[in-house]
Amino acid sequence: MNAPATTQKLGADDIFATTHWTVVLKAGQGSAPEAHAALEELCRTYWYPLYAYVRRQTSSHEDAQDLTQAFFARFLEKNYLEHLSSDKGRFRAFLLASLKHFLANEWDKSRRLKRGGGVANLPLDWQGADTRYVHEPADQLSPDKLYDRAWAVTLLENVITRLRQEAVDEGKTQLFDELKAFLMADKARVPYGEAAGKVGMNESAVRVAVHRLRKRYRELLRREIQQTLSNPAQVEEELQALFAAFAQ
Repeated sequence: MNAPATTQKLGADDIFATTHWTVVLKAGQGSAPEAHAALEELCRTYWYPLYAYVRRQTSSHEDAQDLTQAFFARFLEKNYLEHLSSDKGRFRAFLLASLKHFLANEWDKSRRLKRGGGVANLPLDWQGADTRYVHEPADQLSPDKLYDRAWAVTLLENVITRLRQEAVDEGKTQLFDELKAFLMADKARVPYGEAAGKVGMNESAVRVAVHRLRKRYRELLRREIQQTLSNPAQVEEELQALFAAFAQ
């Protein structure tokens, strides 16, 4: 996949500075306001995979909620980044490793704590999380594999949401809603003629619109993945790893 053309060549530092995870890493201990904000944004985006991981190992969604919320309270307050160097800069892997460490040391104590517990909790959709978990693959998926799959799904959903918002801003909401299915469909089975009739365009115009939509989708997907990495050169590797989760 070719990178989009730019009018100015960016150095490594310029690229790194655009990623949420690198902002956190550059702050070292994460004490800088911009680092904390970037870290919280990452947590708000990718909290569900952690919930799914814990839920797979607990007997109730209440326990999973308490443990996940307790982890975030500790994660956002304590210095988990002190010994983390940029060559370990995959937020996905770091977040899961931090959760495992937390559970190994805090599982029993955290389950005894009442929800709320006097700490500042992230406002998360727990009811929606458990509804989503019910539709996860059956128990043949290990907690680790479920975590990777849930992460990939969350990432794709976030990209679709951003893509739709762009369509709304451009006054093309109906067109997007009709063509979004083409993003995942087999090209040989895409009913261009049927879609053309629904959106009032000829088939050739629909094919062009779908091509542009897919191109923009790929751009946003790569950008979303980059936000969780310290090295943009790892985007392709991370992309392959995430999509491999669907084959498990």
